[in-house]
Amino acid sequence: MLAKITSGATVGLDARLVEVEVDVPGEGLPAFNIVGLPDKAVEEAKERVRSAIKNTGSDFPSGRITVNLAPADLPKVGPAYDLPIALGMLIASGQIAGSAPDGLFFGELSLDGNLRSTNGILPLAYLAQKKGYKKVFVPKVNAKEAAVVPGISVYPVESLLELARYFSGTIEIKPSKKISLKDLLKTAEAEFDFSEIIGQEQAKRALEIAAAGAHNIFMKGSPGSGKTMLARALPGILPTLTEDEALEVTKIYSITGNLTQGQAMVITRSFRSPHHTTSRIGLIGGGSNPAPGEVSLAHRGVLFLDEFPEFPRHVLESLRQPMEDGRVSISRAKGTVTYPASFLLVAASNPCPCGYYGDPKRPCKCLPGVISRYQKRVSGPILDRIDIHISLRLLETDKLVGNKEKAESSKSIQARVQKARDMQIKRFKGSKFKSNSEMSSKAVKEFCPLLPECLAILRSAVASMNLTARSYHKVIKVARTIADLEGVKEITTNHIAEALQYRPQEEDF
Repeated sequence: MLAKITSGATVGLDARLVEVEVDVPGEGLPAFNIVGLPDKAVEEAKERVRSAIKNTGSDFPSGRITVNLAPADLPKVGPAYDLPIALGMLIASGQIAGSAPDGLFFGELSLDGNLRSTNGILPLAYLAQKKGYKKVFVPKVNAKEAAVVPGISVYPVESLLELARYFSGTIEIKPSKKISLKDLLKTAEAEFDFSEIIGQEQAKRALEIAAAGAHNIFMKGSPGSGKTMLARALPGILPTLTEDEALEVTKIYSITGNLTQGQAMVITRSFRSPHHTTSRIGLIGGGSNPAPGEVSLAHRGVLFLDEFPEFPRHVLESLRQPMEDGRVSISRAKGTVTYPASFLLVAASNPCPCGYYGDPKRPCKCLPGVISRYQKRVSGPILDRIDIHISLRLLETDKLVGNKEKAESSKSIQARVQKARDMQIKRFKGSKFKSNSEMSSKAVKEFCPLLPECLAILRSAVASMNLTARSYHKVIKVARTIADLEGVKEITTNHIAEALQYRPQEEDF
């Protein structure tokens, strides 16, 4: 007898329908074959399904069993096909009466027949909505993740036995309650509050601008000047995730298994801080079955690269495409997968290997050639793609000891940042842009008209600072963000002048 169960496969951040065909003829020598480009995890489903069926009190069919995962030319990855294979086997062998049930089925089985947490449930739930399926059967621990998708009924399943009884009519499984995205979203809780950071007012101002316009920022300073603390405080002033952004980020976390058990959505902007020994694949993504890297996990959040020059040069150079395009394309023989990677890069480094080059109090111990080689580890094209460059100094003794001044809190800064970002959302409504940093050259001309006096300052800066075309447009984007923070529509000379202060000087390259 033949049974057909509908499931799905994740391809990048999207999903495609997969029909699980199970043939149990009841004759021939005992065999269990799975065809349709299965990977190792799918191949091993044979043993999981066999044990799960036996341990739920059902009979494992005898004879030659063939499972086909169609379409046959689409690679099948992961253990999500355990549940549809087992269900199809019970129907094909006559242990569950009736034809193939309506709905989509996903889930990994344990040997006792219980369902484990399975990656990629959110893209599969959206596939069900897109294809018009009204019922989705998923592991109970993943039910909240699928319940945010409107237009479908999510049935939380604890075990294969429970599902078999449900289709036999002996028990009822109630659909999960729908979850509203608006009720979930909130501002990130940062490790540090800006009120806890003493001094460094210029750096705080630069980070506020970076947060408001999603601009990349490079902090250079001596050890102990507060680079890491400032970076870790940044999530606390970022604007709240929009619904579309939250769904994008949750899809990435869903397919990589980074959602915590029972979590419905990623509700705060992520903060990723990979070590400088991270490989190119770890940072950008890849592998034989291409998976997202740190740049995609930091999508719509912060990617903090401490000790920036210590990263291998080829790893840093691989950042060019995501920094420019906001996405990563990974090509393999099986095809090309594209993942979103629109992140706010926060890079930090010492000015030299010992860390005290240019410090007024502590002498640098590095030779000039060593300093030059250290600073040239980061290429000019990468530095040119960073919007804001600032230098930090160690705090004066009076500020560090006995300072009773209370700095501005992250909450009040975040309120300004949110207003600026709301202006940008309104400005770019109907376009693909979400923030000022994402504007193309054409969009800069459209959304950032400049007064003659502003153009005069920029003309002088291009000549004196050797600005590239990319740098020129970045100055205008940063000036646009500064104007947004002030709540004004017109970019003035003050905005341009402040934006120019954040460009690197010639000695920084």
